Amino acid sequence: MTQYEVVGIGNAVVDVISHADDSFLDLMGIEKGIMQLIERERGEMLYGAMKDRMQTPGGAVANTIAGIGALGLPTAFIGRVHDDALGRFYAKSMVDGGTDFVNEPVKGGDLPTSRSMIFVSPDGERSMNTYLGISTDLGPDDVPDDVATAAKIMFLEGYLFDKDQGKQAFLEASRLTRAAGGKAGIAISDPFCVNRHRSDFIRMIRDELDFVIGNQAEILSLFETEDLEDALARTAAMCGTVVCTRSGDGVTLIRDGERVDVPVTKVTPVDATGAGDQFAAGFLYGMANDRDLVTCGRMGNICAAEVIGHIGPRPETSMMEVFKQQGLV
Repeated sequence: MTQYEVVGIGNAVVDVISHADDSFLDLMGIEKGIMQLIERERGEMLYGAMKDRMQTPGGAVANTIAGIGALGLPTAFIGRVHDDALGRFYAKSMVDGGTDFVNEPVKGGDLPTSRSMIFVSPDGERSMNTYLGISTDLGPDDVPDDVATAAKIMFLEGYLFDKDQGKQAFLEASRLTRAAGGKAGIAISDPFCVNRHRSDFIRMIRDELDFVIGNQAEILSLFETEDLEDALARTAAMCGTVVCTRSGDGVTLIRDGERVDVPVTKVTPVDATGAGDQFAAGFLYGMANDRDLVTCGRMGNICAAEVIGHIGPRPETSMMEVFKQQGLV
């Protein structure tokens, strides 16, 4: 049986990335800098309005898992795609990148493979318009027991909280992994997602998980407060490891009472798509290798800095070489 260092479960979304200025966003009614869920018809309209397109397999946790796989660890991803052109592209791209895609593309049915139209502004901000399609149908039956029990770390995507079967899939995955001696954690994903499912998020973080990763807005939203220190303390009281990214202000990591604050070197982003995803990749790589909190934070920051330096949500540089240059491995 294959042993995996990290297994992810989340939305399998094909990212379609294009450049657009603020006037285009206003014209199309796109709210800048956030992820909006859209219907199929609007997705087709926005796709047609794109002036240039780059297509890549995406989804927040899938991007993280791909980043970890590129660093050389055995990885797998649990997600649903349709047996259509985009779905076959997605599955093949994950495998080609070194990550096992453990669910066969689904034949039949009306829902197509999920896709996100991402418009990148001149300032590097990304505005995401996501039609979720078949990926939101992921449920506990999609979680292979042998994959979940073989995971050293199980990483969950908060976006899937929007459907009950997604929550059940998370419980199934985390309980199987933890029962086999592994750890499970979640990327909070989005403050709006927290607002829709706050009690479920808190219950799962408190009762079912070993670590939680979120940005400042997401951590604050858990407790409906503007006091970050209070939110961090309350999250750390529920969960063994808490990671809070604060964009150019660095990252705070708390584990079993130990706290470190790791600064970042501020850079002007070309495209912020995937920054949080690749931070998580670096952090989880360090965690899987039992590194200290400062090293895990530095690895995360380095991976995030690389991905915002170019278009697309996955690294284009050998991050292992960068880690070696920085004396981290």
